[in-house]
Amino acid sequence: MEYETDAKHTNKSSLTKTQKIKKELFDIIKTILIAIIVAFIITKFIIVNAVVPTGSMKTTIMPNDRLIAFRLSYIFSEPKRGDIIVFKAPDDENMLYVKRIIGLPGETLNIIDGKVYINDNNEPLPDEYIMEEMLGSFGPYTIPEDSYFMMGDNRNDSQDSRYWENTFLSKDNILGKVIFKYYPKIESLWNK
Repeated sequence: MEYETDAKHTNKSSLTKTQKIKKELFDIIKTILIAIIVAFIITKFIIVNAVVPTGSMKTTIMPNDRLIAFRLSYIFSEPKRGDIIVFKAPDDENMLYVKRIIGLPGETLNIIDGKVYINDNNEPLPDEYIMEEMLGSFGPYTIPEDSYFMMGDNRNDSQDSRYWENTFLSKDNILGKVIFKYYPKIESLWNK
């Protein structure tokens, strides 16, 4: 009889171990699924994670910098001149671009000898963030409502509104305002 009791006790212990292993596996799988769902929600509705492949935004953003843009930036406010944004390219919505907003809806923008003028203003826009003096004259461009004129900070090496077939960026194509770079170093771009 003692042997049977020990056998029943051993069998009960092994079932408990099996149940513990199953519970552990279930908890791990549940945690991974929750993490995947949370990551999906964050990247789909809250942030845009982007890698910059070109030098069109030098020296503000360098090639291979990694950025985070905030999708909710323009829920309660309008995009402003100077904001750096991530958006779907007007000529190919499968591509993402990072550029700076230069012209706003309803404005007339003219580039004369590398200087940007808005609405026939005699003073050009400040250009403290550009890499080097821009060459050339472009425009005038009259920007439609709910659209923007975009330019890279490296103006002489940027495929932007000056060269696109669809010159203006529709507000619907804006994905988010760039808030910081996180690689190769962390740096805020919120107000640059």
